[in-house]
Amino acid sequence: MADDSEDVGPIEVPDAPPPPPPLDPEVIAQAEKAKEEANANFKAKHFTASIAGYTRAIDLNPNNAIYWANRAAANIKLENYGAAVADAEKSTEIDPKYIKGYYRRGDAHFALGKYKLALKDLRTAAKVAPRDPDLRRKLAECEKEVKRLRFEEALAVPDEEVMSTLEKLDLAIYDIIEDSYTGPRMAGSPAEGYTITAEFVEAMIAEFKAQKTIHKRFAFEIIKQAHTLFKSLPSLVDVTIPDDKHFTVCGDVHGQFYDLLNIWELNGRPSTENPYLFNGDFVDRGSFSCEVIFALLAYKLLFPEHMHLTRGNHESKSMNKVYGFDGEVKAKYNGTMVDCFRELFCALPLSYCLNGRVLVLHGGLFSNDGVTLDDLRKVDRFREPPEEGIMCDALWADPSPLPGRTASKRGVGLSFGRDVTRGFLDANGLDLLVRSHEVKEEGYEVEHDGRLITVFSAPNYCDQMGNKGAFVKFNGNDMVPHFTTFSAVPHPDVKPMAYANSYLMGM
Repeated sequence: MADDSEDVGPIEVPDAPPPPPPLDPEVIAQAEKAKEEANANFKAKHFTASIAGYTRAIDLNPNNAIYWANRAAANIKLENYGAAVADAEKSTEIDPKYIKGYYRRGDAHFALGKYKLALKDLRTAAKVAPRDPDLRRKLAECEKEVKRLRFEEALAVPDEEVMSTLEKLDLAIYDIIEDSYTGPRMAGSPAEGYTITAEFVEAMIAEFKAQKTIHKRFAFEIIKQAHTLFKSLPSLVDVTIPDDKHFTVCGDVHGQFYDLLNIWELNGRPSTENPYLFNGDFVDRGSFSCEVIFALLAYKLLFPEHMHLTRGNHESKSMNKVYGFDGEVKAKYNGTMVDCFRELFCALPLSYCLNGRVLVLHGGLFSNDGVTLDDLRKVDRFREPPEEGIMCDALWADPSPLPGRTASKRGVGLSFGRDVTRGFLDANGLDLLVRSHEVKEEGYEVEHDGRLITVFSAPNYCDQMGNKGAFVKFNGNDMVPHFTTFSAVPHPDVKPMAYANSYLMGM
């Protein structure tokens, strides 16, 4: 998200508060045991379990800064950056000289794109540990991002004056295809125009499996044609599934191309008889994001009425700069293509309604009561995501076991309870909400009295979470969800986040 905080320098490290009354040694021992169990779960990458363990330790001994900082670290692993900031702040309140508290808060702020706040935290930590090598590295990276942000702000022009990269793109400069290029070619010619075929798509996927790229001429052609197609769609797309047909919804893929291919091995390739909806977060984190997005877009062009894509929170400029997609596109193609993808992502629909009964969107429900499907249809989505409102909530919100609306553990959007889900679905004549946006141990979870499903399709997320992936299939005659889970498959030795901001390597 955008960072509009004031520029800040280093701050003074406050004095420690008065020590709390001593605890019973037995209580202290129980808290330490809970912490050690949580540490073991953290090392085993069971981050949800580790949060539960640190929470038990905090409940027993709330005045131990280490417990709060450790829980912040686990929340960062689960991308609960808002919760991580709150935990890290508590850690520094308890012990102002405990530098890991500032580290953790700086990490969470950086992950949210709040570089100036991250820099403030890191500078504060540096007053305590000026020689720490990891801290020095993070400080340098954060300072670089703040300078870049200032530079972009200085060059910024009003939105209405921004020129379309896709409209001014001259594809003729890519028309000459070198003799050395042995990859797939689209049907047609520069003079006649290019069209996508099933043969090209299959050859392209084979090329990607061999860790090769397609020619820039065809890559740009796919983006441009897909952008034209998506621009013609409303922000909420209605989809009809005939009684004798089925329909598959997949969640986040996050650049895990070989797991995407496994979905198609298990459930069949997209076709007129086998329609799909991929529910956002196609890119970032995984290091095969280009391959994923080109495969999805190619099938969209091949089967425009039977392949559907929802925008996720990672189809945005701020996320792509940090989590790898920008760097990957520049490494495999060029910087112009980064700007073209930004325009494409701004054209993606925000939601789909299946047979008038099931709403599918990436994040969740809304900050205010009374939002209707017509309100979703009317959203002006052709922009970067705002920090509040219907579009922000559709991309960022999460369900909660608590009633009503509460602060988001992510630091963006909100959390909403089963009463909010029930009220929205009933008011809009819907049976079910399907969303993605969160890692789930089994690849999916059913919540809110069976009326909300989370589906996540990136197994062993970032090669470290150990989760399964899943997809959900509906039959048109009854619209009852049927789940398939699957495990991760091997991929070439390119680590997740290989193209991400180097700051994140230490998180």
